[in-house]
Amino acid sequence: MGEIVPRWEWRTFGDAFGQAEDKIKVSGEPSTRESGEIYIVSRKSQDNTKIRHELMDIKALRQINDNKLEQWYPVMKSGFPLPKSELAKVVAAWAIEMPAVGEEVPYDTFLQEVVANPVLKVVPVTKVRHGYTIEGTSVELADLMIADTAIRTLCVEHADAERVWRVINDLGLGGRENVSYVTAIKRIVGWQ
Repeated sequence: MGEIVPRWEWRTFGDAFGQAEDKIKVSGEPSTRESGEIYIVSRKSQDNTKIRHELMDIKALRQINDNKLEQWYPVMKSGFPLPKSELAKVVAAWAIEMPAVGEEVPYDTFLQEVVANPVLKVVPVTKVRHGYTIEGTSVELADLMIADTAIRTLCVEHADAERVWRVINDLGLGGRENVSYVTAIKRIVGWQ
């Protein structure tokens, strides 16, 4: 994974973001990326676990500061077949017991057998993300389809929490709720 850098993140969801969106769009041409992802949410955990491009990706919520910014720490990114040692990190992120598996778990087995647990829910998410840079922070506007729900998200992130908070306030978004992907997905599927 290279050097691990925890990032402070602020994210909100909705249909439109008014003047903030206008300010973001005048900051330059966005880099646009599309992806189809599979989030696996756990009733017992707020860790972010997803599969993107057949890579298992885990980010753990490490802390929340006084401004409600969340610091997310990359735990792993691993391809399939998933070694048992990496699967141990995944089930720890879900706060469930290790299932009976071999030394490696192929992609199909992972989706059909490992995830077949009543505390887990598989949620498909498609994203069209438009990335900008404002004051060195990564700012993203994205159009999403979470399960069958169309929604938009706006995110500001950087390793420096003060810089993130300054950009949020400059955009006039300081009064909005900070909502992680995991929380938003759980709300949409009726788990929160």
